[in-house]
Amino acid sequence: MKKTYLGLTATLATALAAEAQFNSGSTGSYGPLNILSNTTLSLPSDGILNCTTITVASGATLRFARNTNNTPVYLLATGDVSIAGSVDVSGSNAPSGVPYQGGSGGPGGFDGGFPGYGSVPPGDGFGPGGGKGGSDILSQGTTYANAGAGSYYAAAIGGYYDPSCGYVGYFSTNKGPAYGSALLVPIVGGSGGGGTTGSPGFGGGGGGGAVLVASSTRIDVSGSIRADGGEGQFSNGHCGYHTNPGSGGAIRLVAPVVSGVGTLSANGPSGPYQPNNYGRVRVDSIDHRYHSFTISAGLAYGNYMTVFPSSRLDLVSVAGTAIAQGSGPVSIVLTNGASPNQSVLVQASNFNTNHLALTVVLTPQNGSSTAYQTNLDNTGNNPATVAVPITLPLNTPVTVSAWTKVP
Repeated sequence: MKKTYLGLTATLATALAAEAQFNSGSTGSYGPLNILSNTTLSLPSDGILNCTTITVASGATLRFARNTNNTPVYLLATGDVSIAGSVDVSGSNAPSGVPYQGGSGGPGGFDGGFPGYGSVPPGDGFGPGGGKGGSDILSQGTTYANAGAGSYYAAAIGGYYDPSCGYVGYFSTNKGPAYGSALLVPIVGGSGGGGTTGSPGFGGGGGGGAVLVASSTRIDVSGSIRADGGEGQFSNGHCGYHTNPGSGGAIRLVAPVVSGVGTLSANGPSGPYQPNNYGRVRVDSIDHRYHSFTISAGLAYGNYMTVFPSSRLDLVSVAGTAIAQGSGPVSIVLTNGASPNQSVLVQASNFNTNHLALTVVLTPQNGSSTAYQTNLDNTGNNPATVAVPITLPLNTPVTVSAWTKVP
């Protein structure tokens, strides 16, 4: 019996020592974050709130205004985090009238595509899983070219039978591809739905945002954390619900102890015929015995006690214009008469591979997106850069993005 007790004591001491070693990365400079009523906070340019403790009281909802770089939300604490109310980084619905545009993504998420107008085609949703623009109606189940839903962990699935339209819903060939990593390092939000045809049409729903909560001691969630996608065009006299919503976003919790029985939701819109275009949730903890969450998302558990990645990918110039590292969306206007044939310079740091696969994507406000594939050696040079030739579509604003797959 003495040996058994000594063994138990040693095991407990080892666990406590491991817990004490984890550092959320918070400097504590923000001080305590106490949310007692509905509050919308402005984010700093890096999205990081360096707190001592974080408390969201029951009945209170904490939201965030997107910063200019559209970063995820990083809630870091040196001490305990208690969420009895709600933290919400969900994307917004596409407006049903003026202004005719897509819904906004939540912080760190991506906007819905722009609507078309007459012969002007609709735009694709933004983000690596953005839905394609398309028709606003799925007629008699014989055409699948309606505007597509944004995707993340999973593409929209299912469908239902409408007597006037046949099978409608999520059979569209225009829904976006699944993407992302179960590690959520780096964390990234959900993608927008595609815009629809019309005079004018409808915008796509905004993708859910991304929020990382890390504590050096403990996280307790008895309330909810939400990163849901927004609604695009639906019924309103047309056939089909949820034809082009944004996808769910991303939620990650990192602490030695994570506890609670609350809700973690990173899904597409709820309601009839829910599209289930899930985002991602990950819970990293040394001890998983104390939580039993209700989760609506692609789920992963682990003990990967790392808050920020060491690797990063940056656009450093577009069409000859230098871009500051860490910048968010950037608008580039070509001079009159300039050639549409330009290049993008992409920089990779700390990937430690000689065959890093990169994708540069051009997403115009109107018309289809275009992807360019290339590879980069990040072993001999760190950081390393590669120039990617692109052809810019004319007479429409274009968003340029760069992606790579992570484990």
